[in-house]
Amino acid sequence: MAETRIVTAAVLIIGNEILSGRTQDVNLAYLAKRLNAIGVRLREARVIADVEADIVDAVNACRTRYDYVLTTGGIGPTHDDITAECVAKAFGVPLIRNPEAFARLNRHYQPGMLNEARLRMANTPEGATLIDNPVSTAPGFQIGNVFVLAGVPAIMQAMFDGLKDRLVGGAPVLSRTVSAFVPEGTIAEGLGALQGRYADLDIGSYPYFRQGRYGASFVLRGTEPARIDGAAAELRALITGLGADPIEGEPADR
Repeated sequence: MAETRIVTAAVLIIGNEILSGRTQDVNLAYLAKRLNAIGVRLREARVIADVEADIVDAVNACRTRYDYVLTTGGIGPTHDDITAECVAKAFGVPLIRNPEAFARLNRHYQPGMLNEARLRMANTPEGATLIDNPVSTAPGFQIGNVFVLAGVPAIMQAMFDGLKDRLVGGAPVLSRTVSAFVPEGTIAEGLGALQGRYADLDIGSYPYFRQGRYGASFVLRGTEPARIDGAAAELRALITGLGADPIEGEPADR
């Protein structure tokens, strides 16, 4: 059986408001889950200031390393919305007034309301393909393997739901969680050995303190259900051998 190629992606979260703490990002979790569901593995996420050189460098670094790059933020009407022009510079193409984007905005706004600031939202790199915005009309765009989305969560989500059929993924990543009230330091050696036997899986350990006790959730991720089942069985045996009871999923708080 031929091995399924791993399809990868990066997410670039653009905006000073994220870095300052004024706005809490919720787009990353949404994209990570939806990408995983279609077999695209999110390998990297960056939060980038509204600085031209930083955005250009990040786009160029990620678009050559990963199959897909998705950006969020910076495509609105204000002076600090510079993502479109930065992506154009990253690709070495002019920033143009996209005729179709202009037509959509012209239909959306009442006469006299489509001012120069709003017209900025019709600018795309030359050769870009629009991404529909069913919420507020102003589109995102795709150029090459880079998909430029809005930062407002409801709009970003609607844009992604409309473009996801353009993404060709591999096998979706499955996961299984087994937890136990056993300290990480106690199980670390055995867990490392388990990872060695199942190199095709990603085995993560996530400690917690609940019910007045220390423990950890162990998450097994992979594409083959039988391999996950085998690793989970060995993990449960390891936990039992350490005198603890394995718990399927996350333990209750009480």
